[in-house]
Amino acid sequence: MLIPVPASAAGTFFTPYSSVKPFIQEYATGSRIAYLSGKSSTMKHILFAFLTLSFFTAAGQTADEIVQQHANAMGGLDAFNKVSTYKMTGSASAQGMDLPVTTVIINGKSMRTDVEVMGQSITNVYHNGTGWKINPFAGATEATEVTGTELIDFKAQTSLASNLMDYKQRGHKVELLEPVTEEGIKMFRLKLTAKEDGRVTTYFINSTDFLVKKSVTLREIQGQEMEITTFYSDYKEFGGLKFAGIRRQEVMGQVMQELHLEKVELNLTIDESVFNK
Repeated sequence: MLIPVPASAAGTFFTPYSSVKPFIQEYATGSRIAYLSGKSSTMKHILFAFLTLSFFTAAGQTADEIVQQHANAMGGLDAFNKVSTYKMTGSASAQGMDLPVTTVIINGKSMRTDVEVMGQSITNVYHNGTGWKINPFAGATEATEVTGTELIDFKAQTSLASNLMDYKQRGHKVELLEPVTEEGIKMFRLKLTAKEDGRVTTYFINSTDFLVKKSVTLREIQGQEMEITTFYSDYKEFGGLKFAGIRRQEVMGQVMQELHLEKVELNLTIDESVFNK
């Protein structure tokens, strides 16, 4: 069973030469030469303005600018970083069950997620550089230390700002890929390579509202590396910050789990003892 984690997470236009070539040729050959003799200056200005507009609109969108616009759409990176604590309550749908979920975070330091399953709890915790978990359904009935890639994942969940929003500060690399159109929506694609382990995540960002619509990454599940696609929708605003109200994870086209965010509380007092084993 995958464990849900808290959500943290203007189209370019270029007119190709082929579309304006017939127009240029028509006014640059044969019988049109005399006609243009008195208007060539005006036509040159119009064509130059048209082509220049198309070129600079296409060239103007960089990876950094898209990340910045995404961060602004979410409420701003600075605003996320200024939040001291976070508490989320919601539910996870998995294997035909609706499971209560609670997550508490000390921003940039600690995280605890509890999922109630048939009277038992699945718990994930990160605190001051170490992590542990309890999962009776995987044979871990007592607190078990978390290491490696799983520990990196736990640490990432302590920050309310996503890896994409804060990629520079965290040392990740971001590359702008070719945009795609899905379900009639043009989306930017940003490839993020994580500093810690080189894991690649591709983010699909709506070119209109700059919110992340989905992300695709590889993760190890039961000893096998699989492609995980996460869909983000129903964004909700709390304290001026946006969070995805629904996050659905799919593996090989099959829905593995869906997290529904019901309530978010910011800047509460959290007793750090909840992160102890």
